[in-house]
Amino acid sequence: MNDYSQIKKEAYLANMQIAKNKLAICTFGNASAADQNKDIFAIKPNGVDYENLSVEKMVVVDFNGTIVDGNLRPSSDTKTHAVLYKNWKKLGGIVHTHSTYATSWAQAQWDIPIYGTTHADHLVEDVPCILVMNDNMIEGDYELETGYQILDDFKKRGYNYLEIPMAIVACHAPFTWAETAEKAVYNSIVLEEIAKMAWITKSIKPNASKLKQTLKQKHYQRKHGDNAYYGQS
Repeated sequence: MNDYSQIKKEAYLANMQIAKNKLAICTFGNASAADQNKDIFAIKPNGVDYENLSVEKMVVVDFNGTIVDGNLRPSSDTKTHAVLYKNWKKLGGIVHTHSTYATSWAQAQWDIPIYGTTHADHLVEDVPCILVMNDNMIEGDYELETGYQILDDFKKRGYNYLEIPMAIVACHAPFTWAETAEKAVYNSIVLEEIAKMAWITKSIKPNASKLKQTLKQKHYQRKHGDNAYYGQS
């Protein structure tokens, strides 16, 4: 008999962190945790309040979005998660929120500019805003196409999904990801903070300059480079 307890627990804890960190309200948003060796992931059930969640209520699906364990319907964004897991094999967690500032940039259909070192501590590019889908994609298998729209945008930009672990989908909201669900939530928290900082910066000075290249590289490399020295060894 298959044991899905670990990924269900990871997904549950990630979803609870969405609520704890006020990254979504009511039933908005979802988090998932994957087992890439088995091509499955656990995800929040559709339309269930965070306060009513439990480990047992997490729904396990395969990378085609087919339910393999659970009595509830999985999140409406399940196919988006499935596409990303299926194509980005180092992912172990995905988080989708409707956090205020990041979602506002998505609604404005703008990349989030890299203005400062807080942003550069986590990625050295603007946070990409994924283009609006065409009508055929929207009217077709919308959630599936959302996943492919993210993949196509990253391919066109030449982005590494582990170096740029976040995106905002135009007119929609943010997605973040990582090797674990816990780290994916962390990336959502970071995304919301740098989105807020960027909005305030642009409000103070609409023509503010982006961070210079040397500072971008210095702050990113000291945390993520081969000779990183941030934190404890």
